Amino acid sequence: MRDPLFRMALILGLLSAVGPFAIDMYLPALPMVAEDLGTTEAGAAMTLTAYFLTFGIAQMIYGPMADAVGRKKPLVTGLVIFLAATVLASLAPTLGWLIAARAAQALGAATLMAVPRAVIRDLATGPDAARMMAAVMIVISISPMLAPLTGSAIMVWGGWREIFAVLGVAALLSLALVLFVLPETLAPESRRPVRMRAMLSGAVRLLTDRSFMGLTMVGGFGMASFFVFLSSASFVYTRQFGLSPTGFSIAFAVNAIGFFSASQFAGRLGQMFGMERVISLAITGFLGFTALLTVVVGMGAEMLPVVVGGLFLANACLGLVIPTAMVMALDPHPDIAGLASSLGGTIQMLTGGVMIALTSVFLDNTALSMVGAIAACALLAWTAALLSLPRLRLVA
Repeated sequence: MRDPLFRMALILGLLSAVGPFAIDMYLPALPMVAEDLGTTEAGAAMTLTAYFLTFGIAQMIYGPMADAVGRKKPLVTGLVIFLAATVLASLAPTLGWLIAARAAQALGAATLMAVPRAVIRDLATGPDAARMMAAVMIVISISPMLAPLTGSAIMVWGGWREIFAVLGVAALLSLALVLFVLPETLAPESRRPVRMRAMLSGAVRLLTDRSFMGLTMVGGFGMASFFVFLSSASFVYTRQFGLSPTGFSIAFAVNAIGFFSASQFAGRLGQMFGMERVISLAITGFLGFTALLTVVVGMGAEMLPVVVGGLFLANACLGLVIPTAMVMALDPHPDIAGLASSLGGTIQMLTGGVMIALTSVFLDNTALSMVGAIAACALLAWTAALLSLPRLRLVA
């Protein structure tokens, strides 16, 4: 990758990491939040569900906005909203207040998901874009590896409220990065005014595009599996396996390393073997590992090394699926990249939120229920790939 592209990927990665940090740093505190606010584990998990659902819907705002006014203004707007909501979350006296503040946080953070993907589409396509997306994920990978540990360290001398103070500092630094370092990548002559008729036409075009929808749902159900893990792992690892918040953070980081390490090879493998072949094999591996893990755990091997190791292998396959699916979905739509990015992100995040709500009925803070729910998401992702990728249909 040329230096200018790598520099841009680094900047976009730092910005994109803020939203995941707002999730991952908070995970070790979920049991403490439930106790402090006098609520149940399901109630504490609602703060995540509210974040995911709002995060998904809000991307529909920033995508068209980025196509109309450029890439920088939506980033500034979202970061200001995120900063204000972070302050409110740190002061939350009740669960309802915290849920509302987390939703407002997501309203701001959504810009950091929708706009960077459009910036990548401005600068590169195909394997180059996949490599750039993977480079962004190198920086994002700091979140699941370090954010829970950071949250645990903060809880040693403070509590869950202090976690939001640190997030506020991250938001201020990101705002400075956008204002003074990030260049505008969408030329004025390429901007498209926000017109409802044009938006609806573009949305219809995308929603009726079998390839776009299929790849979006592959990514959506793949991300849903990770969201299910996020919402349940802290309770499973700390209560069933007796890990401390720091121990949970380490186990969580091992699982996340599989995803983000593999994602770095997505562009290179796509260039060598073809992106469709890579995603077809990877999604099949993801389903295979999660199904095998569910069977093994169900047969009585409900041990921490088995769960962590199985999820590491499954997430390594998922790390090849997500960036490849994103790039393949956006590549055919350069004229509405912002809308395609935001619509795809909205569908994926809503899918994740809905799957959390649906699987919460069956989740009982045991490893078996957690890996079973992840395997169900993997099966849905594989089915979406089967319906949209000719190569996978040939393999199947």
